[in-house]
Amino acid sequence: MKTITYKSNERGQANFGWLQSSHTFSFGQYFNPDRVNFGLLRVFNDDIVVGGAGFPTHPHDNMEIVSIPLKGALAHLDSTGTEQVIKADEVQIMSAGSGLTHSEYNASKSDEVNFLQIWVFPKEKDIKPRYDQKYFSPEGRINKIQTVVAPSDTDALWINQDAWFSLCDLEASKSVKYVTNKEDHGIFTFVVEGAIEIASEYLDKRDAIGVSGKAEIQITSQANSQLLIIEVPMN
Repeated sequence: MKTITYKSNERGQANFGWLQSSHTFSFGQYFNPDRVNFGLLRVFNDDIVVGGAGFPTHPHDNMEIVSIPLKGALAHLDSTGTEQVIKADEVQIMSAGSGLTHSEYNASKSDEVNFLQIWVFPKEKDIKPRYDQKYFSPEGRINKIQTVVAPSDTDALWINQDAWFSLCDLEASKSVKYVTNKEDHGIFTFVVEGAIEIASEYLDKRDAIGVSGKAEIQITSQANSQLLIIEVPMN
């Protein structure tokens, strides 16, 4: 088993006034040769955007992009003709495929929006660009794993990769076991809120850990905790 921890205070930082972004992996002007990716998980950004601001229209191609609002609402517009607003307890996925443009703005003029933007390398290149989003009830993840993104689960959002995204709200002193769908996959766990123990490591709010070479992991909460678990191929 191999583990790598990503402490919150070690993340790359970008502050543009309207945007405060924390990068777990190298992104933009932040580059760390030891923090480029975890398997096929390439980008993991924790973004806070002030009211009325956002990312103007820009292009993407051949990347699976998942956005998960933690607080507030995010307005999305893209060249597929999709115009949507996503909120907490909703998950958005966009297959950039052969190429598209999109913009993302804070849907509020006054309140901040905090969301996770995550990029995964695709399984098949140059597919037709696509967009989807879905609401997931928080009751479905209390002390258990709730799969929200998967390559072959009708209850989850589809992704063009052998990758699984899961949410879990663990009450204090509770444990869950995560078992990989494929033995050679890695497990990346991010602590949205709270504190946990995993693979003999203690993690606090906004810390993360990548575990590879092990088909299952046990997660125990030290306090009421919210988790995001991402399973990805390692090559």
